[in-house]
Amino acid sequence: MTDNSQTPTVYIVDDEFSIRDSLQLLLESSGFEVHCFETADDFLANYNPDQPGCLILDVLMPAMSGIELQDVLMKKDINIPIIFISGHGDVTTSSKAFRAGAVDFFEKPFDNQALLSRINEALQNEIENWENNKRKRELLERFQNLTPREKEVLKLITSSNSNKEAAKILGISHRTIDVHRAHIMEKMRAESLSDLIVMAMTCNQL
Repeated sequence: MTDNSQTPTVYIVDDEFSIRDSLQLLLESSGFEVHCFETADDFLANYNPDQPGCLILDVLMPAMSGIELQDVLMKKDINIPIIFISGHGDVTTSSKAFRAGAVDFFEKPFDNQALLSRINEALQNEIENWENNKRKRELLERFQNLTPREKEVLKLITSSNSNKEAAKILGISHRTIDVHRAHIMEKMRAESLSDLIVMAMTCNQL
């Protein structure tokens, strides 16, 4: 089971109430958690970046268009997958959306099952990416808890140096390296050297 903080959310941003309402009914009946917004600004004020999700976004809206919101999200380094919907689709607009990373572009009226399929696919990829990023953040936090000397030892022992070689490079005793290595394994929660090597690669320490 995924805990509540990790429950994927489908955000709908469309200025037409009828579209928001019908989409919300469709998605909630399919088991999705749904949050609806009339404007891009409302979405930005309520979006939670700490959980995975996907965005169903209208193209033409007052104040800020869907394409403009996509640009804002890119500038904020928010990588939520976006599926555009539009009653006024054209090649130029859809091409711009895809170049900026949109998952898909549906013209109204659209096929509900096709939309549900793309949402499921987008959320599956988003959850995987989100969990990988969470794992990396956790490893980086553990790495930052290492002392400067432990970071030096970590880099050496995960770069094909034996404990004896690491001791010689750092000018300390073999026994001291053993102690540092034990502390590193404990702090990083590594079960083996190969596990530690993968962690070091994830933290860009190799």
